[in-house]
This record gives sequence, C-alpha cells and structure tokens, in this order.
Amino acid sequence: MSESIEQPYVYRHRELVEPDWTRFPGWRDVTAQDWASAQWQRAHCVKNLKQLRELMGDLLTEAFYADLERDQAERATMSMLVPPQMMNTMVSEQTWADGSMPAAGLEFTRAFYADPVRRYMLPVFSDRRTDWPSHPHATRDSLHEHDMWAVEGLTHRYPTKVLAEMLPTCPQYCGHCTRMDLVGNSTAVIDKLKLTGKPVDRYAAMLDYLQRTPQVRDVVVSGGDVANMPWKNLEGFLDKLLDVENIRDIRLATKALMGLPQHWLQGDVVEGVARVSAKARSRGVSIAIHTHVNSAQSVTPLVADAAKAMLEAGVRDVRNQGVLMRGVNDSTEQLLDLCFALQDDAMVTPYYFYMCDMIPFSEHWRLSLAEAQHLQHSMMGYLPGFATPRIVCDVPFVGKRWVHQVDSYDTERGMSFWRKNYRTSIEGADTDALSRDYVYYDPIYTLPEAGQQWWREQGDHDAAHAVAVDRAAASREASERDIALV
Repeated sequence: MSESIEQPYVYRHRELVEPDWTRFPGWRDVTAQDWASAQWQRAHCVKNLKQLRELMGDLLTEAFYADLERDQAERATMSMLVPPQMMNTMVSEQTWADGSMPAAGLEFTRAFYADPVRRYMLPVFSDRRTDWPSHPHATRDSLHEHDMWAVEGLTHRYPTKVLAEMLPTCPQYCGHCTRMDLVGNSTAVIDKLKLTGKPVDRYAAMLDYLQRTPQVRDVVVSGGDVANMPWKNLEGFLDKLLDVENIRDIRLATKALMGLPQHWLQGDVVEGVARVSAKARSRGVSIAIHTHVNSAQSVTPLVADAAKAMLEAGVRDVRNQGVLMRGVNDSTEQLLDLCFALQDDAMVTPYYFYMCDMIPFSEHWRLSLAEAQHLQHSMMGYLPGFATPRIVCDVPFVGKRWVHQVDSYDTERGMSFWRKNYRTSIEGADTDALSRDYVYYDPIYTLPEAGQQWWREQGDHDAAHAVAVDRAAASREASERDIALV
C-alpha cells in the first residue's frame, strides 16, 4: 500500500528499551547484577510513602506525597506494592517528549502525574472522581466469584472452565484489581476477606472436585499471582492437575511476567516450566501463560526475555489480558502501540482487553460501553487476526461478552442489557436464567446531563435497577411481537 495514503494510525516498529534505573536517586548505585535478581527486586519493592521518598529524592514535590497519602487513607482498595521493574517504567525514556528527563520538582511531578503506569499502580486522591467516586451498584466482589466457589478458592463460573485462586497475594498490587475483596493487605477502607483453609487442604479439595466433575476441561491457575507461590509448590499442584483425565487446558495467570520478569527468568523456574510443559505435551494438554500489560512502556527487553524463555521452555503460548482504563490506554493509538510492542519483540499474543470492573472507587478508570465499542472498531485491520484482541465486558452473573454482543443499550442512563447462554454454578434450578436481562452500568459522569440528573434523583438504586430490567424485558417482548407479525 502506498506510503502516501494517510491512515488513522501509523505503524512504526519501536525498539524495546530497558530504562536506566540509576536516574532515580535511590537506585544510583544499583548494579545490573542486582537488577537481574528476583530476590533483589522483591526486597526493594515500594510499599509506603517513606520508601517512595527514599527512591525519588527531590524528583517529586510534597504535594504529590500528600495526594498519595490521602488516597491511601480514604480511597485505596489496594495497599502499595510496586516492584522496581514496574517503578522503572514510570517517566522512563519512552515517555520523554524531548529526549531528556524532566527536571526535578514541578516538571517531573507533572510527568509523574500523567504517567499511565503510575495512574493505576500508584493512584492518588486527585485521580478519583469526587462526584461519583463509586458507582451506586459497585460491589467488592463485582463478578460474584466467591458466590460461585465449588470449594474454597475454586470458582466454577463457566460450564467447562474453572478459576483456581491459589493464594491471596501478588508481587505487585494494581489499584483496579477486580479481586480487591480477597487479594492483598487490608486498607483503611477495605477489610479484606481471608482464605480459611490450609493451602494443602484447599489444593486437595480443588483437585478432588475436578476429578469428580468431568465436564470441566479448562483450569485458570491464578490468585493472587502464581509467581508468589514457591515453584516447588506450584509444580506439585500442576503435576497433580495434569493427572486429572478431563483437563485439557491449563492457563497460568501472572502479571509478574511483566512486573517481575526476573522471577520467570530464574533457572529453577525455567527448568520447572520445561518439566511441566513436557508432561502436558505428552498428555495432549495445552499449557499457556496469561499476563497483564496495560501500557506499551511496560514492555522492556527483560519482559521480552521472560516471555521467550517461557516459550522456549515449552508453553504453548504467552497471551496478554489488559484492562481498559481512562488515562492509561483509552485511545486507539495507545492500544495499538501496546499490541505491536507485545507482538513484535516480546512474542506475547494480545488476547483480551477487559472493561474495568465495577469495584468501589474505580469510576475514574472506567470507560462507557460506547467508548469500548469505538475502540474495538478502530483497532480492526491493523493487527493479524489471531493477535487482534477482543474487548470484552465481564457482565456480573453472565461472564465475558464482546462489547458488540450487547442485547440493548440505554445510552442516556448508561445501562446495557445482556443475555446469557449457560447457567453459572449458582443457577442450576433457575428456569429463567437464560431469558433474563442482566445489567452493566456505564460511569455516570460519561452520561448526558439528563442521564446524570436521573441518577442524582434515584434514592433507591435497587428499585431503579429492577425497573430498568423490567423495562428492557418489555421492550424486547414488544420487538419480538412486531417481528412475528411481519
């Protein structure tokens, strides 16, 4: 195609860069050997304001620290935990507009506020909405995963697939975590739930359930993040899982492939993945790794090395599941830049982008369904078909749906209505489950003024929800009657 044709998005290959960590005052003396050590990375995570100050020196103003401290006290659903690898991608060489690092003080602070990785790893109070910080229908376990536990930690939500929550910790805590109800430390506003059973007993119960439930063929092994399990424990579980006759797909969920690639480059881990992969191939089981990258600047040579090491060790694929977030990746250019960075040099397949779930204090991140539909449309045609990610809405009680699969959509009040084609594990006796409307809500501030006013006037939001569902059902029935008369 002629270079003279103007396209909405212009592809250009960008070489991956490992940012220079010595630009931060607290890491000026850190050696390449230290940086490559998973143990050093874990020991030097940023967990509080004191450690962030020690790292940043005079780069940030006092106003930023006050903003962050207020968020931790009044809004944060996740405690601070940012590995050096992730910190090092904030205000990195990739983001310097004129090729030079912003000056310490106001200039660097402005760049730090604007940084997409910072926006979801170190959220501050001024990031959040003050009109609608949480949607009225936001819930701690927004996808009702705990309601669908077959045994503790094993969510049976889809007919042939389960989610195994192996542990409640990660090497890094993302502000938008959909499992904020369980994962991580309690915060000032969220008292976390706790897994009660001993790990060995929980894992045994999971395996027993899978052996007794032959319709399950696919297991997502997650948490938390499996990178926080000692490898010998994770391999022991996977080895037993591979002995379950009906299991044909295993997916290891780990954001640490990006946030702490040093873990996945450790010799014992690479060798262990090779053993598990060899057993999987011998049994005809597909084993893959799913990671979570939201911004192109997070894809560095170390991340590419970790992904390639896993592929060389024998996993079938390394795939990315990002989350759409305002200020992080809410433009076509940002999404395509990320997908090409993953695909070109890291050999990671773009797979999904989820709409941010309806958890407390997440409204400033969430996009409307209409915005997500536009982004899906605008991405088409640039990437190979197998590497064109689907943008999905994870509808409560329904599951993943492509954003264009919506059944009906009230754009004024920001209510989208969805149908389902299977029953979850809590609906076995529900004869109406497949004919009912299920609702997902847009952020209220994205609505036209009439819609925002309607929400301001709703005193009983549960009643408004019920009325909306009834109205959508009546509209559908009328449409079906009209079609039948044609």
